[in-house]
Amino acid sequence: MDVAALGYVVIDATNPEDWARFGTNIMGLSAHAATGSLALRMDERAGRLFVQKSDANRFAACGWEVRSEADFARAQALLKARDIPFIQATRDECALRHVFDMVWFTDPSGNRHELALGYVSPFEVFNSPTGVSGFVTGDLGLGHAVLPAPNIAATRNFLADVLGLGLSDILIHRPLGPGGPEQRIDFLHCANGRHHSLALFEGAVPSGCVHLMVEVATLDDVGRAYDRMQSSGVRLMATLGKHTNDHMTSFYFESPGSFAIEYGFGGRTLDWDRHTVFESTSVSLWGHDFSVGFGADEAKQLAEAA
Repeated sequence: MDVAALGYVVIDATNPEDWARFGTNIMGLSAHAATGSLALRMDERAGRLFVQKSDANRFAACGWEVRSEADFARAQALLKARDIPFIQATRDECALRHVFDMVWFTDPSGNRHELALGYVSPFEVFNSPTGVSGFVTGDLGLGHAVLPAPNIAATRNFLADVLGLGLSDILIHRPLGPGGPEQRIDFLHCANGRHHSLALFEGAVPSGCVHLMVEVATLDDVGRAYDRMQSSGVRLMATLGKHTNDHMTSFYFESPGSFAIEYGFGGRTLDWDRHTVFESTSVSLWGHDFSVGFGADEAKQLAEAA
């Protein structure tokens, strides 16, 4: 099975209104509330980030887009053939996500993945409340997520077998500089040209996600979001920079879910028949100082854990 794209994500929140303010005022999304939940729009769909009322603030699930009933049936048959337990979504769960149908399961690192058939939308014109010129979505999906994977090899192999995700490249990341602790990250792609729709971080993350990336249409959109972040007092997690592997020019800031948002422009798309897997020895061509996201105590704990 080859999933088409990362169609949406689900976020748990003790107060969804926090995400309404953050999504509209900082990210430039439009917020649409329902009972105990929230849809954040970035294009013609009814939502790409779905926030549900919970007793915790964390990332809940990735929603993988399946385009046809035949593909959805084959996906469930594959799960059964692999003896992978999966749960049929309730009517309310499908309604929150604005999809026809959905089943979900967990990977070897405990991350929740949802296979969603189609989508339901009024196709209203998206108007950013902060004037963002546009988000890069469509066939490429909403962006990418980086999830914790202490069992990284087993998790990568599982997602390749079950979702058809391919390995784009890997990175050995040293967030505190040379000589600091090493963190492996595997970058995985769907059946579309986006460099990666998912990445796996070799470690545990209490928030359930390292970061969620959204891509905007212009570099000016990135700069204006940086200004909004600074004026609002939202915590900067990494300075502006350009990544080595996907060429995204971006910066990172903290979300109400305690994971980071990467806000970027210019990510490259690839022809997978002409791509060779590689390892990056540097996270960025320039910029992206991640040390700003660590307090003194956090940096000490990270170094001691290495």
